[in-house]
Amino acid sequence: MQQLLSDSRQQTFVPAQAAGFDFTSRMRLLCADIVARTPDLAHVDLSRIALTFSQARKGVSWGMYASLTPLRFAGGSRTTIRRGRQYQVQPIVDGSGREMLYLLSFYLPRFMNLEFREKLITIFHELWHIGPEFDGDLRRHEGRCFAHTHSQAEYDRQMGIIADRWLAQSPEPELWSFLQHDFSKLHTAAGPIFGLRVKRPKLVPIT
Repeated sequence: MQQLLSDSRQQTFVPAQAAGFDFTSRMRLLCADIVARTPDLAHVDLSRIALTFSQARKGVSWGMYASLTPLRFAGGSRTTIRRGRQYQVQPIVDGSGREMLYLLSFYLPRFMNLEFREKLITIFHELWHIGPEFDGDLRRHEGRCFAHTHSQAEYDRQMGIIADRWLAQSPEPELWSFLQHDFSKLHTAAGPIFGLRVKRPKLVPIT
């Protein structure tokens, strides 16, 4: 199990060894290949992204499969004003003290129980949210629904096209083959599933 150290000001994570299937390490390798092969994601620096998993609270097939949490505000600002008071997002840093700009989370077992192509679409969906300036803010589209444009269905359709283009480049099967299993089959084939776990950061007041 990965180790997480936290206090009221920041969360710090350091890797630890365990036997079984390291989901977050394997997902990071997959995301690295996706970024390398997708020109529109060339701005993404995975070394500044905390990639984690969370246990889905309910054993149902619907709900959230993954999420991208920006660790900065609009325009990459470190602070925001709420009700007349200044706040920042609780920092997340790695073992070397490097601060993360995004938190990418997958919800298990729900994510692994999707169909293979839906898993790929979900991964691209979340990576695409990363702002082109890579400043800790989201990619902002025109209009009120800045995250998914006017239609999340159309957004995901486009992500499917981009995911298919990536797969057509014949990436190494060992990178993505684990996505062909559901959670139960992966557990049976590879053993206990573990990885980095980071809590969603809080808004903390600046005193």
